[in-house]
Order: sequence, then C-alpha cells, then structure tokens
Amino acid sequence: MARLVGVDIPRDKKIAYSLRYIYGIGLTKALATCKKAGVDPDVRVKELNEGQVAAIREAITKLELKVEGELRAEVAMNIKRLKDIGSYRGLRHRRGMPVNGQRTKTNARTRKGRKRTVGLGRKGPTGKKG
Repeated sequence: MARLVGVDIPRDKKIAYSLRYIYGIGLTKALATCKKAGVDPDVRVKELNEGQVAAIREAITKLELKVEGELRAEVAMNIKRLKDIGSYRGLRHRRGMPVNGQRTKTNARTRKGRKRTVGLGRKGPTGKKG
C-alpha cells in the first residue's frame, strides 16, 4: 500500500479512486491532483514509482487541500461553534437529531439511533400497573 497524508491507500485500484480514501478528497479533487502531478488517473497504485508518489504528495500540498486531521478539526470546530452560540443547528447537533430539515417522524434512524419503544410501564406482581 502506498501511504499518503497518513492514510494507506489501496494498491489494486486506480489512483484517482484510491485517493478518495483520504478524508477531504473526492473524485474531482483526485483528478485535479493527478493532473497537477502529471500522473495518468487510470494507472494502478501498485504500478506507480516513488517519483510519481512524491509528485502526488507535492500536488496535494500545492493545491492547498485541507485533508485528514486538519479538515476533521475544522469541521469539529464549526460544529462546536454552532453549539456554543446556541443556534438551531447547534441544538440539533447537541440532541443528535438531523440538522438540515429532514423529517423525523419516520426515518432519521442513523442520527436518532436504535428505535426504543416507549411503553405504558411494567405490570407489577398483582397484575396492576404501578
């Protein structure tokens, strides 16, 4: 595996798709990086030589892409700022609910977590509630 920006990228995939394993790089930025580095985006990672890998590393820094830790920290700080100022979006983040206006009566299970049925309570030994 080639190691770029602290991430092991898959060897058997084309470089344009392997670069997407780096947080903050999608297909468009991956293709731009390949173009800037002068590397064919259709070549497999295992076929790259050290010079090409170094050129890709340099291209990521030249394009001034925020990737991995730096980008994660920035996103976390943005969310923390929203929480601190008490905005609606910050409250939704704090409660673990969808932030961008999605419905919550149904769906939203990814954000809300597992469904917990709220019952009437458990019956005691006498068969009566309470």
